[in-house]
Amino acid sequence: MTSRRNEPESGEHGSPRRRTVLATMGALPLLASAVPAARAADAGALTAAATAVIDPSASRQTIRGFGGMNHTAWIGDLTAAQRDTAFGAADGQLGLSLLRIPVPEDRANWNRDLATAKRAVELGAAVIASPWNPPASMVETFVRGSQTNARRLRYDMYGAYAQHLNDFTTYMRNNGVNLYGISVQNEPDYAQDWTWWTAAEMVRFLRENAGSIGTRVIAPESFQYVKSMSDPILNDPVALANVDIIGAHLYGTPFANFPYPLFKQKGAGKELWMTEVYYPNSTDSADLWPQALDVGEHIHRAMVDAEFQAYIWWYIRRSYGPLREDGKISKRGAVMAQFARFVRPGYVRIEATANPATNVYVSAYRGGGSTVVVAVNKASAAVSQQFTLTNGAGSSVASWVTDATRNVASQGTTGASNGSFTATLPARSATTFVIR
Repeated sequence: MTSRRNEPESGEHGSPRRRTVLATMGALPLLASAVPAARAADAGALTAAATAVIDPSASRQTIRGFGGMNHTAWIGDLTAAQRDTAFGAADGQLGLSLLRIPVPEDRANWNRDLATAKRAVELGAAVIASPWNPPASMVETFVRGSQTNARRLRYDMYGAYAQHLNDFTTYMRNNGVNLYGISVQNEPDYAQDWTWWTAAEMVRFLRENAGSIGTRVIAPESFQYVKSMSDPILNDPVALANVDIIGAHLYGTPFANFPYPLFKQKGAGKELWMTEVYYPNSTDSADLWPQALDVGEHIHRAMVDAEFQAYIWWYIRRSYGPLREDGKISKRGAVMAQFARFVRPGYVRIEATANPATNVYVSAYRGGGSTVVVAVNKASAAVSQQFTLTNGAGSSVASWVTDATRNVASQGTTGASNGSFTATLPARSATTFVIR
């Protein structure tokens, strides 16, 4: 098993197979009523966009949150200060509300991520867990293509494996962490370094054994949102009855493959989560700008095109992650915080004009007595963007911006008239508006 997964080749043990897959694939925001004439020229050429219409009556998915992975065995635990930065929602914090941890195959190691999980829960986050391997006694090797030492769960151990997952769930609960859900297997279709599962094996386990697991069950966590891994679950009523969350990873997944019509058809009562990704790569610094703004578009498309209810990054603290190695928020992290700090668990995404101008991406959410709008402008020029709430609600608009020089910087509060306001979206920026 490769202990340093998803890493660049230089400096650490990397995952060249994943990189092969992946390879195939200015000014402050000012609300119109507060823009002094002297500042107009500062924004450069200003592009006018079509009105972004926000319809609070058109509800979409319920958001469970935004989060990341803690894997103490591979890269060390978060420090106490880093836990607070990651899971706090105040100024200078990321606002993560989901934590993903591994399920160690050896129960002697089950306490490794407990301290971070407990603090995350104290700060209001939910915790999920994913196994890379079953206990060694439950595994057999087999030949899979050119891999002569491929691993899989022995068929006569399916019941014992379900009990293993149950035991971990009980251990965490007894230590103050009620898991929101537990996965059957991390990336069963990209398992050169861990345990393989076919779609048929996953369906069999869900049908015959997952019903005994005492928390929500997550499956299949395909590494690339490969629908042939999850379609059989959705098409099998018994397996589907025993799964609660369809989980997926988005490594190298093209935007065209984000929508999932079969889930919309057959997934009633189930949740749809994106449980792991880094984007756009793991080789560049998370502070590289404007590349970090790609994270904003990626989250937007995950929320709007894919209609995921959760967006979970890989390592929380990494050179390419939301926290740098020194524990400070990176540019990628700041862009993520434009969503995570303001779109809280239980908020509902509502209909909004998703692409009112070229390279402008808008999504909207309702909860806590407010409407939250996140606008990502990837264009090289500022954009004058009008927003209109169809119900005319809201007279106060607060905003925060991340651009080349600012990280989730408050821009103060101004007014809206009959639910409408116009804002200047700076070139290459992410802006969050909270309307009350």
